[in-house]
Amino acid sequence: MYLRTTQRRNRDGTVVRYVQLAHNRRVDGVTQAQVLLNLGREDQLDRDGLRRLVSSINRYLGEADAGLPADATPLVGDGLRVTWSRPVGTVHLLDGLWRALDVDAALRKVLGPRRFTTNVERVLFALVANRAIDPMSKLSAAEWATCDVAIDGLEAMDEDQAYRAMDLLVEADAQAEVQEAVFFAVADLLNLEVDLLLFDTTSTYFERDTEEDGDEAFRRYGHSKDHREDLPQVVIGLAVTKEGIPVRVWCWPGNTNDQAILPEVRDDIRNWRLGRIITVVDRGFSSADNLAYLRRGGGHFIAGMRMRDGNPLTSQVLSRQGRYQQVRDNLRVKEIAVEGTDVRFIICHNPEQAERDRTRREDAITRLEAELERIKQARERDRTKNANHKAKQQAEAAHLKAECALRDHRSLGRWLRQSPSGRLLIDRAKIKAETRLDGKYLLATSDPHISAEDTALGYKNLLEAERGFRDMKSALLLRPVLHRLEHRIRAHVLLCWLALLLVRVAERRTGTTWRRIATDLGRVHAVSLTGSAGTAVHTTPLNTAQADIFRHCQVVPPAAITALDPG
Repeated sequence: MYLRTTQRRNRDGTVVRYVQLAHNRRVDGVTQAQVLLNLGREDQLDRDGLRRLVSSINRYLGEADAGLPADATPLVGDGLRVTWSRPVGTVHLLDGLWRALDVDAALRKVLGPRRFTTNVERVLFALVANRAIDPMSKLSAAEWATCDVAIDGLEAMDEDQAYRAMDLLVEADAQAEVQEAVFFAVADLLNLEVDLLLFDTTSTYFERDTEEDGDEAFRRYGHSKDHREDLPQVVIGLAVTKEGIPVRVWCWPGNTNDQAILPEVRDDIRNWRLGRIITVVDRGFSSADNLAYLRRGGGHFIAGMRMRDGNPLTSQVLSRQGRYQQVRDNLRVKEIAVEGTDVRFIICHNPEQAERDRTRREDAITRLEAELERIKQARERDRTKNANHKAKQQAEAAHLKAECALRDHRSLGRWLRQSPSGRLLIDRAKIKAETRLDGKYLLATSDPHISAEDTALGYKNLLEAERGFRDMKSALLLRPVLHRLEHRIRAHVLLCWLALLLVRVAERRTGTTWRRIATDLGRVHAVSLTGSAGTAVHTTPLNTAQADIFRHCQVVPPAAITALDPG
């Protein structure tokens, strides 16, 4: 046996050399070299590993050990030295949930029988795990998966493999096949109740000065829910169960109107044939056409209704008298029946919120009264103080500017009205009308069987969708989106959705926050130890809290020895 080298010339003229362990054999009277082991590229060769092999052979032959140089890494313990140490606890938990929820099988199913040089499923898992543990750019995520964490089945990856996997993910999910396969796998395992689906939208902006042009433009100006109307954005929709498990995600151009997307959402969910579903939506989706569309095919809705838009039906409902039913300490409900419609209306009242509304309004009125009095006194003072006409005009212009700023104020301007003389006055009629709405919100439902209490509690669960968006933007760092192509943006959103799915399942099973889980398991490391007997990868022992997390999540903890390579 002997070591030999082969070489390959690249298109740019560079030469790459490879090292192999081979031996010669005669075939039909001709000597041929048979490769026993490929050791890899010469510039990436593990020379210390070769020295250990030489040392092992010398010991077997009874000769002096000349395998390791004098300046080699000092040995520790019983002839052992640490070659690397990487966190493994959190990524092992995510990988266990990934496999338990059959996400890996679902991805392989929709990716089809095509063969790739890279394990696409493992690369996608690495990108999802990076979102959940230490979100960063795809370039940095490839380095993170290679050098900073131990992922089973993935020794290394680069950014080209990451982008290729993202492209394949979007291609496979063209008709939401990935999301459908993942959802049904999760629903069967967790016994999810999908009779109630909560839907909401958000937006995420891009750090660029202008929007894209053309009919197919994706990053567009629109109504920003991040209050960044100056930046182009995309609109993201999310459907979750009442337990907070994300079911499906959508992505639209940034100028998409909320009222226009609900029929598409309803059709997409109906195609999954989930059976009887009650869709819960906020006030932004409760147009008459949308609510009628949600009832197609026997579906039903719970929708928040606008109380201040002057709708006669809403005014009629709010004016009805009746007794409230206590649901919880901070929630009372009252059902109102309206003739001529089969839609049921429920008025919900939160006493604590009513007190907050009253206090906030009184503080605003007090501030307005003081500001209006200040402007009035300044105007009277300048009228008597300034003798010449030009000075009076300049002073009046300053007072008008102060009044305009007050009228256009986002929170204070709503309590003002303008008199025929042009002066600003506090709108007492509006204050009286708002007093009757303190702590109240109005719901409508088409389901004749659901109780008023369950309707109110079902609507409150809409907070789970908002919580999902909040976690995607903060913990999973949905933004900044470092992509410009539409399919890459969609892939980025899908990766965040898969990460949110794993996080929610872990939180639901453990009853604690993901931050706490990631912190505890981040202290579990895989340590590679090398000695005369070879190389072994050990896992640091689990404490009680770490073991409880794996037990609650029904994931087998990492083995004490995860790899063993005898010398």
